[in-house]
Amino acid sequence: MTKHKTGTREEWRTARLELLAAEKDLTRRGDELARRRQELPWVRVDKEYRFETEAGSAALADLFQGRSQLLVYHFMFGPDYTGGCPSCSAIADGFSGSVVHLANHDVTLSAVSRAPLAKLQAYKRRMGWTFPWASAFGGDFNFDFNVSVTEEQQREGAVEYNYRTPKPPFGNQPQRGSGAADVKPENTPGKFAAMVGTDVATYTRERPGMSAFALEDGVVYHVYSTYARGLDGLWGMYQWLDRAPKGRNEPGPAWWRRHDEYGRG
Repeated sequence: MTKHKTGTREEWRTARLELLAAEKDLTRRGDELARRRQELPWVRVDKEYRFETEAGSAALADLFQGRSQLLVYHFMFGPDYTGGCPSCSAIADGFSGSVVHLANHDVTLSAVSRAPLAKLQAYKRRMGWTFPWASAFGGDFNFDFNVSVTEEQQREGAVEYNYRTPKPPFGNQPQRGSGAADVKPENTPGKFAAMVGTDVATYTRERPGMSAFALEDGVVYHVYSTYARGLDGLWGMYQWLDRAPKGRNEPGPAWWRRHDEYGRG
């Protein structure tokens, strides 16, 4: 017998209408936040960044693929990883279906990681993804947009992430994957590090995020970046769970796996 509160259909409807009013309020506040994002000042990107893509060497402007808007998902896949971050992988599972719609609305969606292109391409084939994925290997892009840190920065702890300097240093924090799930973090760093073939320090030198850019008259502008739980809305799995009867119902640290790893025991 269920331990959850039960009631009549009339009681359910009364409670549902109260919740609907709160949901509508949240929607309106979300619309207002979206408007404020779009009103942020644009910052000209003067630094010359280079990437490796399936089409060859590319500048940041080339990643737009002829469109005026670029959304970059900063995918945690460091040079020493043997595979992509499981959390970023769960988020990226939703990208391929959106790419074509965004492309026909003047928006290019691309992932960017520090791993060499060959590693990214092999993992992309394994996952069955079709979205663009560029390598920033050897460049400053990930460091400048606060999603990668050097060993020295990690040791010193003077590392900004999500617009603040965390304490303790990032590399020693309980790591919650892409920051979208409220899980118990005790074993997460070691588990995820093992899943990407590294130690904890190496794993946590990469961090998740997304950035938006605009291209006008040949000039690239940085428009927006978000990190940690700012990525919640991009993680489709959790949007569904938030509407399921038991919610996120986290059974333990980092319960999710890459989509081809379930059922392996």
